[in-house]
Amino acid sequence: MRIRHKALICAMVGTLILTSGCGVIPSTTQPQPTATETPEPTPANVVSVEVDGKSGAYTFTVGIRSPDQGCEQYADWWEIVSEDGELVYRRILLHSHVDEQPFVRSGGPVQVGPGTTVWVRAHMHPTGYGGQVFEGSVQAGFAPAEMPASLGSALAGQPPLPDSCAF
Repeated sequence: MRIRHKALICAMVGTLILTSGCGVIPSTTQPQPTATETPEPTPANVVSVEVDGKSGAYTFTVGIRSPDQGCEQYADWWEIVSEDGELVYRRILLHSHVDEQPFVRSGGPVQVGPGTTVWVRAHMHPTGYGGQVFEGSVQAGFAPAEMPASLGSALAGQPPLPDSCAF
């Protein structure tokens, strides 16, 4: 009887040892991206647009939220695009804004009439356009909107362009 009791205890202990690692302790290893995977582009988003001044010489003050990481990834300009996809104005941003989010920068004079509808968008170096865009006019105000992808699609290479990034 004593031998049978010892055998039963040994069997129970053995079973506990074998099953103790099965799903009880979660794995802390995360799958690593492979060399062929590319990270999702991180856009610069326009978060506000305010306008001052007179017709044909407005100053636009644009708020931007962007995932800046220094000169290797930063919002490098904001621009105003006409309804025809033409560049109306571009404000070059001379440095990244890692510790200043969202940030606001003004530019002008912008030569549009009070009722002229335009788009305001930001550009991210090196990923390009793709974030939140505002549409509106000085008269009606500006609000987030969905800009057609083809509108102004060729403007990224059009001057003025940034010469460098200070920091």
